[in-house]
Amino acid sequence: MGNEYEGIRAISKSSIQIDFVYKSIRCKERVKLVPTPVNLKRASQFRAAILHSIEKNEFDYSVTFPKSPNRVKFATYKGVGYTLKDYLKTWLSSQEKQLKASTFKDYTKIVNHLLIPAFGEKTLSELRRPDVRDWCDEQTSGNKRLANIQSVLRTALQNAMGDDLIETNPLFNWKYERKEAPKPQDKIDPFDEEEQAIILDSCRDPQHKNLFQFAFWTGMRTSELVALEWGDIDWHSNTAHIWKVMTQAAKSVEEPKTKKSDRYVKLLRPALDALLAQKKHSFLAGGVVFLNPLYGKPWEGDQAIRKLAWLPALKIAGLRYRNPYQTRHTFASMMLTADESPIWVSQQMGHSDTNMIFQRYGRWITTKNAKSGEKAVKMFSTLQIKKLSNKK
Repeated sequence: MGNEYEGIRAISKSSIQIDFVYKSIRCKERVKLVPTPVNLKRASQFRAAILHSIEKNEFDYSVTFPKSPNRVKFATYKGVGYTLKDYLKTWLSSQEKQLKASTFKDYTKIVNHLLIPAFGEKTLSELRRPDVRDWCDEQTSGNKRLANIQSVLRTALQNAMGDDLIETNPLFNWKYERKEAPKPQDKIDPFDEEEQAIILDSCRDPQHKNLFQFAFWTGMRTSELVALEWGDIDWHSNTAHIWKVMTQAAKSVEEPKTKKSDRYVKLLRPALDALLAQKKHSFLAGGVVFLNPLYGKPWEGDQAIRKLAWLPALKIAGLRYRNPYQTRHTFASMMLTADESPIWVSQQMGHSDTNMIFQRYGRWITTKNAKSGEKAVKMFSTLQIKKLSNKK
């Protein structure tokens, strides 16, 4: 029965094989049709249409057989034959030297565990915006995480476009975003003066105390504290140059979070006292300021500090848990409560602008003062009185 029509035969109980030659290569494709006499005739007519389009040079393999592996073999454009799986792996490898270690680690997770399983079998030219939109619809992640995932894919596709593998980037100038209820910001829960004293008194090692006292009075990020070296301290101007960070994922120091993060931090008296106390532990070595006393080596990152120093101190102090980042919030709240300039506080903390200070720490900014407005009155009302006197 299968030989009744040329190039057509029943291959199983539910499919028919079509055999034809394209670009001097013999091709065999299955169509899901029960091999009845009627369907065999339909398959023969389908084969005849294929041969006709081949003869007229109008045959597009990827359109006729969109799921066939042969569509890659006969691609007329490079991107058509390049699967996302292969491209993303190559692209990711090329990014390792260009990205911070922590960023590259996140990119790797996104590519290997999300993008490749979702779109890896598609070719670069087959990926469409609806594919990404439909996938995002099925995810339970929030908009921020979805934006990060899309950003990685968008960047990879933009590079593919630059390499002439695709003509357009389907994600260019587009981002999937679902409607979400407003999320509360990270809780800012600073330590008051008494709590700070209890924590410092509860540290199991003097080096822990020095580290946390310095953190409370500089507002530095943990990654900045870990990377701080004695050579970054200027004892004449009492400042610390913050120009590098060390994260949990990094094998070596990296550039700070933003350009504004590269800054000179003024060392207030309590911070200087902590440095002076730390001198006997690490100054002669000339390397990093703060060491893990358990091993006599630099801290590996924030998690090690949290587990080995911070948690034990809070337990001994009998205080409810708040993460080490609250030392940074504590610095900001102390400075603003003391009516220090929000601009200066922003510069000390390495914010890109003062918006963060007003948005996150606004309730600590002094707005009520018995003398508020007096300077303006003294300056401008006096001028007005003089003008009125001159008119008389």
